[in-house]
Amino acid sequence: MTSMYPLPADHTRDEPLIWGGQEPVVLLVEDDPGDALLVEELVADCRPGMKLQWARSMAAAREALAGAIPDCILLDLHLPDSHGMDALTAIKEWSDGVAVVVLTGLAEEDSGLAAVAAGAQDYLVKGRVDAEWLSRAVRYAMQRKQTEQSAVALQASQLLARENARLERGLLPKPLLNGGRGLRVASRYHPGRAQALLGGDFYDVVECADGSVEMLIGDVSGHGPDEAAVGVALRIAWRTLVLSGVDPSERLRRLDEILAAERPEEHIFATLSCVSLSPDRRHARVVRAGHPGLMLRSGGCTEWIEVEGGPALGILPDAEWPEHELVLPADGWELVLFTDGLFEGHSGAGADRLGEDGLLAMARRIGTADAQEFVDALIGGAQEAAATHGGLDDDVAVLAMQWSPA
Repeated sequence: MTSMYPLPADHTRDEPLIWGGQEPVVLLVEDDPGDALLVEELVADCRPGMKLQWARSMAAAREALAGAIPDCILLDLHLPDSHGMDALTAIKEWSDGVAVVVLTGLAEEDSGLAAVAAGAQDYLVKGRVDAEWLSRAVRYAMQRKQTEQSAVALQASQLLARENARLERGLLPKPLLNGGRGLRVASRYHPGRAQALLGGDFYDVVECADGSVEMLIGDVSGHGPDEAAVGVALRIAWRTLVLSGVDPSERLRRLDEILAAERPEEHIFATLSCVSLSPDRRHARVVRAGHPGLMLRSGGCTEWIEVEGGPALGILPDAEWPEHELVLPADGWELVLFTDGLFEGHSGAGADRLGEDGLLAMARRIGTADAQEFVDALIGGAQEAAATHGGLDDDVAVLAMQWSPA
């Protein structure tokens, strides 16, 4: 006898079986034909029913598990090619996520307890099992395994949330303003649809002792905790350089060195834009390192500003980043900085992307909303435009600085 009931070819663990609906599939790993026949008879009497497959060795079990995966495994610990806990360890390795019930002899209850301690969901003593007991044991083992997996997933989710919170504190700080003198800041971070963690986008705002204000927005290539950690390092280094009075052009050279030292892979680079506002709020110096332009809102109009810049950090040795001075309107203005995830998403159901022109047109349609409302509307509009493709792929950071004269 090689098999009792074969596993369904289309049966996978992607959609776990629910007791009371489709019959669960049980793999019996047992070398004794007499014991296997007793289990078959018990299964035939089980209500609700089960489907049974028999493997008489660990090699046969491994072959069976390479195909369709069962819902529960009944495992004898004494097999021709494996013995004791080694059998359980191998089964767990080959079928992670499947409930296991160990079968022991009358004098081996201690082995059953040890198996449960080692990761089995339950054990049964041969010769002391009836159909109802077997049915309950299999059902209990499946439910216990699902509970264990849910607990593991919850713990992983909690750890991920704590890690995300730590990264968020590093990437997305509170603006360091000393009163602000008519300034209002709006900042937002929107993770890409596939990202559980924050990516490498970052921003910062610092007001210096002379009343000037420094703004930063940046984007580390790639996604994940490594890139986020690099973003945190760059953001903190930038704030330190600002508070230490280092000149803007020198800051980028230092940040370029820090990126080269901190990045886990040589291909990782970072783009960023820095804006230095004068104490009278009438002038701004802009430095770009491979980053998109910015928007200037004033008097009901929105302009796209893209000054000459230099390469992204981590690309070229001895790079230069020129400064460009903007004259700002005396009756008030708003500068809006962002990462490229805001305009690289899809627009509509086709393959078209929103793009810089589409983002500018969207910004102009929003009109005269204040900084907070404008940033929310801009991200919401980009997200809505990409809705047919599941939303924005990339992380998005937006930093808006609004100034009104006293």
